[in-house]
Amino acid sequence: MRLVLVLSLALLGAIPAVAAENFDTEKGKIAVDTIADGLPHPWAIDFLPDGRMIVTERGGRMRIVTQAGSIGEAIQGVPKVDAGGQGGLLDVAVHPNFTENRLIYWSFSEAGQGGNSTAVARGRLGEDATTLNEVRVIFSQKPKLRSNMHFGSRLVFDGSGHLFVTLGERSAAKFRVQAQQLDSHLGKVVRLMEDGTVPGDNPFVNKPDALPEIWSYGHRNPQAAAINPATGELWEIEHGPRGGDEINIPQAGKNYGWPVISYGVNYNGTPVGSGRSEMPGMEQPIYQWTPVIAPSGMAFYTGALFPQWKNNLFVGGLRAEALVRLELDGNKVIHEERLLRELGLRIRDVAQSADGSLYVITDEDDGMILKLSPAKPGPS
Repeated sequence: MRLVLVLSLALLGAIPAVAAENFDTEKGKIAVDTIADGLPHPWAIDFLPDGRMIVTERGGRMRIVTQAGSIGEAIQGVPKVDAGGQGGLLDVAVHPNFTENRLIYWSFSEAGQGGNSTAVARGRLGEDATTLNEVRVIFSQKPKLRSNMHFGSRLVFDGSGHLFVTLGERSAAKFRVQAQQLDSHLGKVVRLMEDGTVPGDNPFVNKPDALPEIWSYGHRNPQAAAINPATGELWEIEHGPRGGDEINIPQAGKNYGWPVISYGVNYNGTPVGSGRSEMPGMEQPIYQWTPVIAPSGMAFYTGALFPQWKNNLFVGGLRAEALVRLELDGNKVIHEERLLRELGLRIRDVAQSADGSLYVITDEDDGMILKLSPAKPGPS
């Protein structure tokens, strides 16, 4: 089921007049408003300080969307992306000091010699929010390969001058083994300074034959990442194969096992690597899903609008077609609820606005931005 849209205008970019729908949750009713639709496969959403949203579309466009649902033209200055399969224009992150520096960061699939790979660029958004200036690619995953799969690509500022980037292992068996190799960025979380240079205290910065950007390794395809505000630690969530989606808290220099261990199996039913889910020297996830939810995008809830959800973790579910709510006790997941399943939509990303509302984007040909807020008293 999809939300029923009552359109007052049918022109491209028109503002839809939409009646909110109410849904029951374990913690009370919520209202779901369609803020905008007609976005082809949106991939990421973030907020500017004035409340406007910046949204990427996998095909290569970055747009500004207002709270009223007005969709801007494509922002100029975005480098050409190698769109195809899972590749294209991917994550977007507004710099924490945007008011002073107007910096926007984004990840994308970058073509080059040998194929493509995940890259990260940054630029300054013009005052009229139509153009990115001083655009520079600050990181390119090595090596480039011929694959349209598993780009990873989430961007996370840690608040201390660093930028974490999650990187997929490009899927194919002949590539995935590099997730265990320190001379490759495949299947890694990397940690950069905000200008793309390498922090001097990265775990492998002085190790010969290791790439100095690497923070942790042995990852599959991490498409969700965020800083836990309670601890300041990075959390990431990665796709498993057939089974074994994982939540990890990647620590400096540690090995998270892929493709040697997994709670899942290959898509053809054969064992992954060793066929084991644990092995000495390899870290265990704090939580895993079998069957998979296909996780993409995550946000720790810190707002006051939903006090009953304080400190919960929200995760987008593509295969699950749900917004997954997780209750935490420290680093343990103690309860799970799946929201918005009635809509039957692939949830690609989730973000919290300044007023405490939750926003999700849907990965569809006709993708939408949905706003979650407390339901008003009265019949639904």
